[in-house]
Amino acid sequence: MPYYQQQSSAFSPSYLSDLRGAILACPYFATNNLNRDFVDTKGFSIVFQRSHLAQVEQQFPFFKPYLDRALSPAHNAFYLNPLLLRQGSRVDPHIDRSLRSYCKTVQPPAVVSVLYVQVPADLQGGELVLRNHRQQVGKITPKANTLVCFQGDLTHSVNALQKPGERLSLVCEQYSLDEPELRDIPPFTIESTAASAKKAKAKRRS
Repeated sequence: MPYYQQQSSAFSPSYLSDLRGAILACPYFATNNLNRDFVDTKGFSIVFQRSHLAQVEQQFPFFKPYLDRALSPAHNAFYLNPLLLRQGSRVDPHIDRSLRSYCKTVQPPAVVSVLYVQVPADLQGGELVLRNHRQQVGKITPKANTLVCFQGDLTHSVNALQKPGERLSLVCEQYSLDEPELRDIPPFTIESTAASAKKAKAKRRS
């Protein structure tokens, strides 16, 4: 694929509205569990293997249309996360390797898919900047209902939002892992800083 591709009007407006409401109402949605590159952001994450896709769709049915469209059959492990930015929020330059917390040998994902669920009409900042080493290869101004896919080995960042408003996206890192790596990845788990998520994990351990 080229460095990135984008498709406008990816879903129906009614689905986009329902998706936004379901994400914001989800009990796992809280201050982000992601690393320090994600400054003043909110969200939660789902790690899953393709073998457990049905479980993800059963527990989070509002993600199913997105997953049907975004996931490539060539990939077998995924890191899915809604991401909310507000005024002052930003994402510093990084290369996605979210599954490395489970398997240190995992390389960057093959592809990253981003759906812009909500974007302020008067957005200032919030652009997705893509770099191949030091060369900028893309600067994408988010637009609601646009699906963007970019190479997973690109360094990327999100410029700080300059005005009040909410920029909500749904991101999925898609990996092609070999069998030893796949054995280190949870078939299905939820990462969240929400108290409800911590209680659920404690209950499973007891």
